[in-house]
Amino acid sequence: MASSSIAVAAALILCILVAHAHGCYAKHHAAPSAANSSWLDAKATWYGAPHGAGPDDNGGACGFKNVNLPPFSSMTSCGNQPLFKDGKGCGSCYQIRCLKPDHPACSGVPKTVIITDMNYYPVSRYHFDLSGTAFGAMAKDGRNDELRHAGMINMQFKRVPCQYPGLTVTFHVEEGSNPFYMAILVEYENGDGNVNQLDIMESRPNGGKMAPTGQWVPMKESWGSIWRMDAHHPMKAPFSLRITNESGKTLVAEQVIPIDWKPNKTYSSLVQFH
Repeated sequence: MASSSIAVAAALILCILVAHAHGCYAKHHAAPSAANSSWLDAKATWYGAPHGAGPDDNGGACGFKNVNLPPFSSMTSCGNQPLFKDGKGCGSCYQIRCLKPDHPACSGVPKTVIITDMNYYPVSRYHFDLSGTAFGAMAKDGRNDELRHAGMINMQFKRVPCQYPGLTVTFHVEEGSNPFYMAILVEYENGDGNVNQLDIMESRPNGGKMAPTGQWVPMKESWGSIWRMDAHHPMKAPFSLRITNESGKTLVAEQVIPIDWKPNKTYSSLVQFH
């Protein structure tokens, strides 16, 4: 084998080992379009426990909580930069499948996964570093472990709308939030599944009640699916929130964060994308 071939092979093995040891630095490629329904080629690896959700803490670089529980149910994945999109890909949903020519245990049946983490060591243009659960789900019945033993396989994927039946969009006020600093995690958006912009509206006294000011203020992307507001005055609740998704659709959750809000609590809205 030529020395260059040995170097390439060694680099590939190192990427796989690092991905398995540390979970999901990525090269920049064009992102798959949300409107593109055709299958694209990718590589799949997996990390974490064989039947786990990926990260040991059941979270990841998107900030989502308890991804081992419904509605994520461990069907999660790290994505390299074209999928993670510096955090704006968090919450995006993809169908994945592997075919029998690529591995005899592949079922070819599409399964849906959600981007919840970042893949820092991609081995292809599109690379899904899946949870052990999601990787095994691409196998024929009873052959999940056989497929996982492959370590890395060819796969196909396509963007699909997210669906959270019975759930509305929820907002988790992150620990450390206070009247001068608000950090909010957005979860469970139907459709695109991700957030391109989050805006906040305060309230003010009006006739003995707190009423919306009518002024939307853009929040800044903090990390993953967490957005923050650094204020120069004590912010007044209740807070309304406006989401803009990748397709440009907006959704307003009026006064969803109550006047007696507390950090590290989740607040469900009454609205959902359709």
